[in-house]
Amino acid sequence: MHRALLTLLLLIVLANVASASAQPNTGATPLDVTVDPSGHYELRTHAPEWTFAGDIGQPVANIRASDGQDGVGAFHQIDFDYNQRTSGIRVYQQAPLALFMTIYAESGANADPFPVFSSLPKLPYSVSFRDVPFSPYQLNSLADAPDGPWLFLDASGNGFLVSPASDFPVARMTLTSDGSLRSGIDAGVASLPAGYTYQTMLVVGAGPNHLFDVWGSAMTSLHGKARPTNDADLTLEKFGYWTDNGATYYYHFEPQLGYSGTLLGVKRDFDQRGIPIGYLQLDSWWYPKGPNARWDDRDHGIFRYRAAPDLFPDDLPAFQQQVGLPLVTHARWIDPSSPYRAELGFSGNVMTDPRYWSDLMGYLQTGGVVTYEQDWLGAQAQPVYDLSAPQQFMGNMANAAAQRGLTLQYCMPLPRHVLQTVEYGNVTSMRVSDDRFDRTRWDTFLYTSRLASALGVWPWADVFMSTERDNLLLADLSAGVVGTGDAIGAEDAGNLRRVMRNDAVLVKPDVPLVPTDESILAEASQGPKTPMVAWTFTDHGSMRGLYVFTYSRSDAPQDVSFSPASLGLQGPVYVYDYFADAGRLLAAGDIFTASVSTGSYFLAAPVGPTGIAFLGDSGQFASLGRKRISQLSDDGTLHATIEFAPGEQTLTLFGYAPTAPFAAAAGGSVQDVTYDPATQRFTLVLRPDAAPSSVQVQLTPSPSGRGLG
Repeated sequence: MHRALLTLLLLIVLANVASASAQPNTGATPLDVTVDPSGHYELRTHAPEWTFAGDIGQPVANIRASDGQDGVGAFHQIDFDYNQRTSGIRVYQQAPLALFMTIYAESGANADPFPVFSSLPKLPYSVSFRDVPFSPYQLNSLADAPDGPWLFLDASGNGFLVSPASDFPVARMTLTSDGSLRSGIDAGVASLPAGYTYQTMLVVGAGPNHLFDVWGSAMTSLHGKARPTNDADLTLEKFGYWTDNGATYYYHFEPQLGYSGTLLGVKRDFDQRGIPIGYLQLDSWWYPKGPNARWDDRDHGIFRYRAAPDLFPDDLPAFQQQVGLPLVTHARWIDPSSPYRAELGFSGNVMTDPRYWSDLMGYLQTGGVVTYEQDWLGAQAQPVYDLSAPQQFMGNMANAAAQRGLTLQYCMPLPRHVLQTVEYGNVTSMRVSDDRFDRTRWDTFLYTSRLASALGVWPWADVFMSTERDNLLLADLSAGVVGTGDAIGAEDAGNLRRVMRNDAVLVKPDVPLVPTDESILAEASQGPKTPMVAWTFTDHGSMRGLYVFTYSRSDAPQDVSFSPASLGLQGPVYVYDYFADAGRLLAAGDIFTASVSTGSYFLAAPVGPTGIAFLGDSGQFASLGRKRISQLSDDGTLHATIEFAPGEQTLTLFGYAPTAPFAAAAGGSVQDVTYDPATQRFTLVLRPDAAPSSVQVQLTPSPSGRGLG
């Protein structure tokens, strides 16, 4: 009788637990989560109606619910215990995203990962990034892309994104033969210690760009990274001169000048042409490499990370003072012959010892270096992938740089390195395409910019020549790093002035240029011969200026279209073809169409209450960029604040108006106002009273059609 009573009580307790744990949090969050004592778990979405489900494979105990707050926001969480570990599913109140986590109470074998989705929406398209240098994109394949993220889409653009959310160097995702999606730790890690925690993130929503943005914002918020602004360091704020692979002076110098003399000659030539330089990059030629410690050894790793004495006999600080520019310095892997391997701790081909990184960053700081570029991350510059060495390599690098006030740029990153940037606030930029930027790199540049920018890292296309208008334009629209590698005397000053002010400050958009949702879906459904439409913008309060770059990806011109409304401009819009010097007025909701070939560039500006569409500085690619147009509004009078750099004497502003507008200025004067009734475009020349200064311009409609300056 006593035994039967205990059995009955146990059944009642289990029934109550099952009933409570299976109750979904309907309405509390955009996602509903349930966990059953059998080990079955489900996540349900409502728009669209999708289910993500899996099974632990054994009963779970101590199922409990809690509410809390983390860096992402307020959440509801269900935790449960099994097999000496605790797993949990966290769903958020303000966004359709979930965080899956496992904490190991005791050390154990690296087995039975969580989550494993045995049931998930079967969508026709996917975007992933290959586990090779520069993380190139691929569509409709997950091959060789285990370190995430994976984006899945339907034909309407609804989709979900899943990725590791912690332990990025060793995090791996797989899609098994039965269609299950597994997220866990690399099989090369045999066991996991007590207290070890692993996390996976799932985001659901509409539109590939929106999904990337929600995911990236959640990732950086979860890890507490302050996302750097697009002028956070000198490489982002100003135009630079580069000497990396593809530049004129990569392992090459003018024989009569020597290497340091050649770079001094570059600076002198730019100065004489009135072209400012904000910093100078020194590539792998600047330090000794290989067993013979030669600067011109192109095949081996670092011997000692110091300036090559036959190039810089007075060392790096003396050269930096002589050239008068802040420096960016490149680094490879550690050569097998390097004495560092006997002196300090290392793993694979990289240094993990904090003493190495402290000494290196101290040396660079003394030499006037502002950014350290770690190259070859996806090739030779890798540690052993265990639970400690990758974190020591990248973490000690970042910490030592931060202590010395240096920022970091990653080059040749794998997706795991891109995700790892959420751990370090001073990783501000990364290379998103292969060496020597040109037309063959454009597609990868745009897609990998999408990945990097989601996580708060600014893209760098790589070096090109200033005579290459479209490459320069794309680098500027990346909102990231812009630099060229011209030979002495070969610079195109006119092109360069379209990306910067007279003080080398870059004028660029708010966010990086990325493919539109429509372009991503078209390529996923029809293949890589569909035309590319990529976009970015500058926001001034409620007024947005769009920048749209398009190009054919076939052997002939292709028709393209884009909707200004879907890109943030809801009312009437004026679209200006920058290279053709032609414009078109669109009603609210209209679609813009054009035929394009090698590259076309369009500006789109809202028509405000004045009836004016202000296009900004006609001399800049990003004509409404904040470093030139710092404020803009239209309340029946269009107000614009124009920033003049030292030495700038005049600027030409332009736009659309149905009649010639009145123009007035405070802090400067309006000169040479013109209006073309045929094109309905106006220009005005603005002269500041002083420079640097901010000049306030007011534009009002002229009912008579006789605008006055």
